[in-house]
Amino acid sequence: MSADITRPGYPIPGGGDGAGSAFSFILMDDPEHARLRRMVTAPFMVKRVEAMRPAVQNIVDDLLGDMLKADGPVDLVEAFALPMPSLVICRLLGVPYSDHDLFQSNSKILINREASADQKRQAVQALVEYLHGLLRLKSAEPAEDVFTDLARRVQAGDLGNDDAAMMGVLLLVAGHETTANMIALGTLALLEHPDQLQRLREDNDPALVTSAVEELLRYLTIVHDGRKRVALEDIEIADETIRAGEGVIMATDLGNRDPDAFPDPNTLDLGRDARHHVAFGFGVHQCLGQPLARMELQVAYSTLFRRIPGLKLAVPLDEVPFKHDGSVYGVYELPVTW
Repeated sequence: MSADITRPGYPIPGGGDGAGSAFSFILMDDPEHARLRRMVTAPFMVKRVEAMRPAVQNIVDDLLGDMLKADGPVDLVEAFALPMPSLVICRLLGVPYSDHDLFQSNSKILINREASADQKRQAVQALVEYLHGLLRLKSAEPAEDVFTDLARRVQAGDLGNDDAAMMGVLLLVAGHETTANMIALGTLALLEHPDQLQRLREDNDPALVTSAVEELLRYLTIVHDGRKRVALEDIEIADETIRAGEGVIMATDLGNRDPDAFPDPNTLDLGRDARHHVAFGFGVHQCLGQPLARMELQVAYSTLFRRIPGLKLAVPLDEVPFKHDGSVYGVYELPVTW
């Protein structure tokens, strides 16, 4: 299989909708995919991510503290689910959080199925221009962050300026959109399954928090566009033949509800061993940032329900606006009270 979006047969008409170039090495094959991916792997390794846990805990505590000062219902997306991973990825990458409006507004366009190709191209261009400026700044004023590392690679000739900016777009967009949607949608799922939420509230075992995150990732599988590939040779599977040159979409959301892999798959069970889910993909292209996402979700869910044990929806479920138009599923707003 090939992940190269430029190959004939890739399952997007015309080779893309204007957003494909924003996703850098994830739409390439080895060896170029591996070469570029290695440049940004180190900050997302488990030990480096675990060292960030106290800082992430402080961010969560501060946001929830501010939220608790509010009088009346609060939109959990605006107050907590979106700013939390945005603050974290900005710190890791070296992006000023004061610029969050720019990257959040443009990333929303990139993952909106209903946005036109022209709108997506303009969003990519806006992000690339911004990140070109940031790379210049990091060259002049280096710091301990990912964009400084990328700027150094550009200076050394290991990486082109455009490639560095595109890698930045990928890391910035993926680093906050997916986790933000998981925080909000996972919170809603727990509120709609009070028996499971009670388990999470009453059990102080960190292992249950870890298990709960894996099960929510499996149960929700928020990337709803599947993993797209094109066959490089004929493949026989389940008595069917995929011909060389044919496009393939692997529906990971369906895979995570496969009863052969997960008994009673449509039931949310926080005690389930769901570690073999495919919410982050599989193989050489599996999500680079999964250790960071897991850690953020562990801190977010455990702290949210510990700090606000009476958290509940402030509106009926049918009034919650879901992202049916997004390639990353979630909710636009989640009004809550306590």
